[in-house]
Amino acid sequence: MKQKPTLHGLRHSFAIHLLEAGTAIRYIQQLLGHSSTKTTEIYIYASTKQKSLIKSPLDSLNI
Repeated sequence: MKQKPTLHGLRHSFAIHLLEAGTAIRYIQQLLGHSSTKTTEIYIYASTKQKSLIKSPLDSLNI
């Protein structure tokens, strides 16, 4: 069953894409009109791409 697109879904996708492109959370907050970064931080948890880009500092050691 397909879901109908909604403005909320579009807004959410927009925020996730900005976050994954490396846009600072503060800028996303301003674009979305959130008064607090706590509200915007919800998108951090929804972004799985960002988590996969995190590398351990140990990976860069030439041992």
